[in-house]
Parts: sequence; structure tokens; C-alpha cells
Amino acid sequence: MPRLTPDTLRRALAKGAPASAYYVHGSESILKDEVTALILDAALDPALRDFNLDFASAQQPDPDGLEAVCSTLPMMADRRVVVLRDIEAWKRKTKAKQPAAQYLQRPSPDTVLVIVQGNDDDPDTDLAQHCTTVGCDALSGQALDAWLDGRLEAVGVTLTPDAREHLLRATGADLGILAAEVLKLGGLDVSGPLDLDTVGSLVGVRHGETADDWRDAVLRDDVAHAAAVLPRVLEQSDTSGVALITLMGTSLLVLRWARATAAQRRIRDRALADAVKSFCLSARPRVGSYEPFARLIAEVAPHWSGARCRAAIAAALTADIALKNTTISDDEGIVTDFALTVAGLRERGPMRVPTGSLVDSR
Repeated sequence: MPRLTPDTLRRALAKGAPASAYYVHGSESILKDEVTALILDAALDPALRDFNLDFASAQQPDPDGLEAVCSTLPMMADRRVVVLRDIEAWKRKTKAKQPAAQYLQRPSPDTVLVIVQGNDDDPDTDLAQHCTTVGCDALSGQALDAWLDGRLEAVGVTLTPDAREHLLRATGADLGILAAEVLKLGGLDVSGPLDLDTVGSLVGVRHGETADDWRDAVLRDDVAHAAAVLPRVLEQSDTSGVALITLMGTSLLVLRWARATAAQRRIRDRALADAVKSFCLSARPRVGSYEPFARLIAEVAPHWSGARCRAAIAAALTADIALKNTTISDDEGIVTDFALTVAGLRERGPMRVPTGSLVDSR
């Protein structure tokens, strides 16, 4: 059966009728809600919606009742929709899901069944194999940009480029937080694009004090700035020492890849930034907005040898273990020690990089 994303589902529904059954899964609850709403809008006449929409839960004691609900004829419409939630309550080897699996083998032509899995486990193959699956996982890169632009457009808000980047950094690209902040921005009575100061004040995180800003400072060997902003970064509700080290470790792995690629292809600067962005769009690492991150990696790559990358990655692993196991030091102390360790790995003086290549890319 087809496997779609929210974007490809939207395009498919614009071209034709809904499928007989959808299986919606993934880690992003807000995307699951949006996908469900998208299917309902495509399948139902708004005037007759209440007559042709039913909600059911897998936690209900009578799983055999699902077929009866799905077999009910639509009222003055071509089709009806049944939304079945909480299917994670059905253990994969229990008999509770068998009525649903049997129904999906011969679904009613007049009903669209939308199965929504509440947790982020892998889809149940017994059910998903008979459905069009829609994966609602964390967004990044162009998909994240498109989602945010759609939200901003819906509330009639435009942002300056630096304000938009700060919004993504300050929220950690968390869709739930982003959606809430966009609604707050939509409530402002202003004309024209909102600037950096306005967005920073409303979000409550000043420019230069996000997790991405701390990461950028460490990679640029700006130890003073990294140390200065760390306490304020850790004060933010969605940030922890583990989150910072995870961000740093992922960024270092991409940096190491960038050095090897630069040496192999004999590229640097803009060409290297483009290569890093393409890599991120393919691999989808959680490193923040890809465009500014790619520029950062191209900027710092000449100052990081392959040996330093490996040592810094090892230091990130040590810090991660310490954060998860020690009671001797707090997050700020461990993360500060990591930043100082990385700074101590710096080569004496700037590296001399021949045009068209990067040295020591191993």
C-alpha cells in the first residue's frame, strides 16, 4: 500500500478521492491532527459532516463493533468517515485487533477509515499493510520551512529573515511550540514584517541565546560567548545538558562528513555549504535550520582537522554519559567542561588551507 507524508497526502487528495483506509503514525501529534483534519475536509461535505463522522477508540471493550460502525451507510452523501484512535492499546499478538484486520481486507466502499496510532512506535504491520500509511515524523529542512510558512500565512504574519531564523532556533523547531508562538504572533496588531526584536520579546528568548547559538559559538571557538550564554540557554524549559550535547555530537558528525567531502571533491565555501545542505536534506539530522547550519559548517571546516573532529566526538560521548549518570556535577558544569575540552583541542594558529582543498580530512 502507498506510503505518504503529510505533503504528498495533500497533493494526492487534491487530485482524487480519498482512499478507503489510512494508517496515521509517527512522533508528531500535531501533524497527526492536521492529517486527520485534511482527510475529513476532503471526504466530507461540511454541511453534512456531523451526520457522517464517527469517532471510535481501540480502548473500547467491543472491537467487533467497529465493522458495524464502518458499514453504516452515509446520510445524503457519497461517503462517511470513521476515525479510530488509540490503536496502540491493541498489542500486536492479541485478538482485539482481528476484527479491524478482517474489515480492512474488504473495506466498505462508502466509508473512509482513519486509523491513528497515538505513540511513535513502528506501525502495526497487520493493519498498515491494508492501508495507505501517512508518516508524521519530525520535520526538518524544506518540509519544516513549508510547514512554518503555511502557519504564518494562515494567521497573516510575515517575518524578516533573521526573525524567522530566530523563531526556529528559539523553539528548537518543535512543532507544538512553533504553532503556539505563531498564534501569539498572529495576535499582534502590527503592519509589515515582524523584526527580530519583536519576535525575541514575544517568544521570551533573546537573539544569540538559543541552543543553536551555543553550538555555533563552540564550533567557532568563541569560548567566551559559549560560556556566557550557557546559563540562559539551560534556563529554557525545553533545553537540558543532554539536549545540548546531543545537538553538538550530531553537528560534529556532519562537520566530519563535510571535511571528508571537501577533500574528496576539492570544494569549499559556497560549494561546500551547498553540499552540506544537500546531505542534511537526505540524512535529516536534528541540527536546526539547514541553510544557516550549512553556512556555519562551511565557515568552520577549515579550522577543524579530522583528528580534532574525532576527539571532540569522543568528548561529546563522555559528556553524554556523565550527564546521564553522575550526581557530582550539574548540567552547566559538565557542558562547560565539554566546551573547554573542545577548545583545548584547537590547533595552534589558524590552519593553512590550500585553495580548492582541505587538509587532514581523515
